[in-house]
Amino acid sequence: MIYKNKLFQILAGFLMLILVLSCIMPLLMLLASSFSSEEQLLTKGYSFFPQGVSLDAYMYLWKIKSSLLKAYMMSGIITGVGTIVNVTITLLFAYALSQKDLPGNRMISFFLFFPMLFNGGFVSTYLVYTQIFHIRDNLIAMIVPYLLMSGFHVIIMRTYLTNTIPVEVKESARMDGAGEYSVLMHIIIPMSRPIIATIALLASITYWNNWTNGVYFLNTRTDLFGIQNYLNMVLSNISFLQAQQANALQGIEAQIPNTSIRMAIAIIAIIPILAAYPFFQKSFVKGITIGSVKG
Repeated sequence: MIYKNKLFQILAGFLMLILVLSCIMPLLMLLASSFSSEEQLLTKGYSFFPQGVSLDAYMYLWKIKSSLLKAYMMSGIITGVGTIVNVTITLLFAYALSQKDLPGNRMISFFLFFPMLFNGGFVSTYLVYTQIFHIRDNLIAMIVPYLLMSGFHVIIMRTYLTNTIPVEVKESARMDGAGEYSVLMHIIIPMSRPIIATIALLASITYWNNWTNGVYFLNTRTDLFGIQNYLNMVLSNISFLQAQQANALQGIEAQIPNTSIRMAIAIIAIIPILAAYPFFQKSFVKGITIGSVKG
């Protein structure tokens, strides 16, 4: 029995090592490539160690820091506003569904779950957003379509509220004269901080990494592009950077380190998520575990 337990621990540790390496190695290759010279990348390909160490990519990004910082700022605004609205709607929806005496609870739950399996398709959804709600070429277009609420997040939070917060606590508060608003603000939210932090982290990552809304719904307002759309434009056409910063590039060679710039911008784009995740890790693990085991 002891032998089997040790064997299981060795195999589990080996499997976890493989999973950790599969997450870390691409990041190391990305970082090394951003510090490699363009010539070495083109001739020898990618490596886990910088080849012909060069800071050309980061020097170029420093020259275009104004547009890069603007894209960073837009991503921050979109992520901040979108996450707050997303978590608020998710919490209110999940709290209502967690009430067993809610009229039409099963029907509402069905309409929440059904779109997770089937939808009207991209064309019809795009026409509804642009023709009916006029969501196009504005900041709302980067927040509302596809991102405002997730049925999966609502289900996770509802499960947490149902299985973690005792019904007796809510009933006791109501007997003391507390209304639904007071129960939500003074009991539900303080006791739901782990799942709220979990949903906030998931929503913020989704908003920060999203670039499709900028492609679909921003036809002329490129000034509203976030860092991911900025990166996408670099990937699709490096000449966009040259046109945007022609005046700032005086004295710089026309030869732009195309490949290493892509890697450098990707590194810059993931820094906020890497910096924020450790602060949410404890709540994230607790919230996602408790919210998904039962129900």
